[in-house]
Amino acid sequence: MKLKGRNKISPEFSMSSMTDIVFLLLIFFMLTANSPNALDLLLPKAKGKSTNTQNVSVTINRNLEYFVNNERINGEYVEIELKKALADKENPTIILRAEESVAIKEAVSVMDIANRNNYKVILAVRPN
Repeated sequence: MKLKGRNKISPEFSMSSMTDIVFLLLIFFMLTANSPNALDLLLPKAKGKSTNTQNVSVTINRNLEYFVNNERINGEYVEIELKKALADKENPTIILRAEESVAIKEAVSVMDIANRNNYKVILAVRPN
């Protein structure tokens, strides 16, 4: 009389299904992640340390279009928008992203606004 069953239970674990799940999660998070540099700019190169401090981002592209926190505004209203955005901040800081081909006077105008209002300015650059 044979009492042993025909179906064997295998104690082995297949990693292929786990790998598929991890891969799908990776794709999902890559698609849903927000990019801090939503505008396509070619920043100037420089050596230096990076910082995570950011209150407001001011971007100037090669067409001399101004963006405050990725929202396009007229160049005449940069100071007004900065005052609105930094009104309740304890240590107001501006990240200035000026494209490499933009004239220095455009970047200096934003720095002048920051100086008049006692804001700190950090110039964003590409790592060298």
